[in-house]
Amino acid sequence: MNHEESAALLHFAAQLDGRIARTLADPSAAARMIARWAEALPDVPSTTADGRWDVSRAVRRYYEQRGGDHSARFFAVEPHHVLSEWATHREAALGRHTDPLPAADPDRPEQWREELLGARRAVATGAAAPADHRALTSGGPAPAVADAIRGTGRRIPPAVAAQLAPYRPTRAARDQALAAGRPDPLSVPCAYCAARTGQPCRMGTGRRPRTTPHPSRIEAAELAAGQETAA
Repeated sequence: MNHEESAALLHFAAQLDGRIARTLADPSAAARMIARWAEALPDVPSTTADGRWDVSRAVRRYYEQRGGDHSARFFAVEPHHVLSEWATHREAALGRHTDPLPAADPDRPEQWREELLGARRAVATGAAAPADHRALTSGGPAPAVADAIRGTGRRIPPAVAAQLAPYRPTRAARDQALAAGRPDPLSVPCAYCAARTGQPCRMGTGRRPRTTPHPSRIEAAELAAGQETAA
């Protein structure tokens, strides 16, 4: 992140943490803090090409106090918190990446190798999205069997499920995520409300079920899916 991006991130953090807001209220202290963050995180992008990373979400997750971690009560967010989140995201992205066939002449090994490494560096810095698996998995099923595949493993036919969706919003949200190729958020526990795997997220003092999972649970499911793919 550059100086301007660091300043924007800290102003976002100030909305969550009064300690940072008080520091930014002093022009000289604000300038020192912004410069320190920019110097500490030069290789961390504010966003990535595929939209899976946003540095403001990393700051927000710190203040969500996931997994019973109450560090945010005592310490304001620091660059090392963001760096740790970015390292986890970068490793998952590289695990999903499949080296594309270089356009360079294979009889020129140095150019061939440099193009491969360049593609990996672009993914590692967030400048390019990972190249997912291609070949047989790239085209999807033939239209003639697509509907049959979508219904495989379902106890309720798709047409009936669509009619029941207004009465089962949690299940409908899970089906929509799976249909869009996203991991099922309920496949992991929720660190925010302590909902167990397979159970909907809860809200309010009455612990009423939410129709949609907490954002941190969705991100945890995506991260777990990326780690499984890398393994």
